[in-house]
Amino acid sequence: MRIVEIREQSIPLQANIQNSVVNFAEHTVSLVAVVSDVIRDGRPVVGVAFDSIGRFAQSGLLRERFIARLAKAAPEDLSDDAGTGIDTEKAFRIMMRNEKPGGHGDRAHAVAAVELALWDLNAKLAGVPAWRLIADRFGVTAAARMPVYAAGGYYYPEDSVGRLQDEMRGYQDLGYTSFKMKIGGASLAEDMTRIEAALAVIGDAKCLAVDANGRFDTPTAIAYGKAMAGFGLRWYEEPGDPLDYRLMDELAKVYDETLATGENLFSCRDVDNLIRYGGMRPGRDLFQMDPGLSYGLGEFGRMVAAMEQAGFSRKQLFPHGGHNIALHIVVGLGLGGSEAYPGVFAPVGGYAPDCTLEGGAIAPGDKPGFGLEQKPDLAPYIEKLTA
Repeated sequence: MRIVEIREQSIPLQANIQNSVVNFAEHTVSLVAVVSDVIRDGRPVVGVAFDSIGRFAQSGLLRERFIARLAKAAPEDLSDDAGTGIDTEKAFRIMMRNEKPGGHGDRAHAVAAVELALWDLNAKLAGVPAWRLIADRFGVTAAARMPVYAAGGYYYPEDSVGRLQDEMRGYQDLGYTSFKMKIGGASLAEDMTRIEAALAVIGDAKCLAVDANGRFDTPTAIAYGKAMAGFGLRWYEEPGDPLDYRLMDELAKVYDETLATGENLFSCRDVDNLIRYGGMRPGRDLFQMDPGLSYGLGEFGRMVAAMEQAGFSRKQLFPHGGHNIALHIVVGLGLGGSEAYPGVFAPVGGYAPDCTLEGGAIAPGDKPGFGLEQKPDLAPYIEKLTA
């Protein structure tokens, strides 16, 4: 088995919404297809993946560096021991040749898109859903379903509070029982009103998390923490810059409820520093690293190992994502739960119809790979890229 070609296409993210920092209307995603020489049903077996939601496509980096390096590699330098699939760690090392330490950022997203497409390819070659392949490779007993929460609560230009409540009701109608909303895009007083409005619909504060998307400095983060302390919210997410570990440490000293961060940490070294200096509390605070933003599943596995070595449970990891790839990884690694983006961030956001939601928990489909071809809005892009 060998790789014949690797293709990439930048596709637009369909999301005219905003949080406290960015408007998603201009965002794009790199869709990657790894074409193998294995033919089934008259067509080559192709691995498909994308980087992640809420960033930008990595077309230049992929074509000029990472795809080009893999294209030059001999088949035996990429194949696994059995010769029936791709060794993703070998591929990672080849993609990272001549790359200096540090400088993660967009480079981490680009490598992740290819690495995850290789996992999809391997699962399809093995004829199993990706979560099963992941569980087997990492020695995890996977649960049938995974807790999931609806991430939303964005800011709207008109009737923001009313539309926020309608949004939460809509998620409830879909079967979600846990939710997340944005803060930091309005004044503290306005955000408290928005939280109270959301709770009027949801009821239980332990079912609502809030996300500042890294907006605050330390005094503001603490002021919000003090104002929200009485709510007893599920968690308070990414209050400040993702690399401001001192902010997290100081906030943890005065905010007794659960904190969450890590979405914008793209390497295991960054996670090590968060553990060492960020005041994260075992048994209480949550990590949210995203494989699609951090070199793929191999580096993500090293992050999980770093957490566990420091006394944290993998159940304290709720990855950023909200799509099929993230769901298969959460299930396969036995993590704490999965994010969902129902109705937004098309065509990559949300789950395929064969991912069933019951009692606030979701099960991935049983099609080989990540099941991206099962998403009706994403399937035409995949068909065009793989034709």
